[in-house]
Amino acid sequence: MDGEPFTSTLLPAGDAVLDTGMTLEQKTTFVFVIFLFIFLGILIVRCFRILLDPYRSMPTSTWADGLDGLEKGQFDYALA
Repeated sequence: MDGEPFTSTLLPAGDAVLDTGMTLEQKTTFVFVIFLFIFLGILIVRCFRILLDPYRSMPTSTWADGLDGLEKGQFDYALA
């Protein structure tokens, strides 16, 4: 290393004033990440509600009207 002093670009020099404020880009990224976590939380809650009661979110006309012309015992033949 030819006797050069080690300097870090991540740390300020000894007499530099430390700026702890966030830049506009960091603030925007932080807000975007927070919105993503909120959206993820909403999706997780919605998925658990569907798993716990799957027929509540489905209208009854989609699963009850398909059997109008079938008599009792004919459902197995309708699937084939």
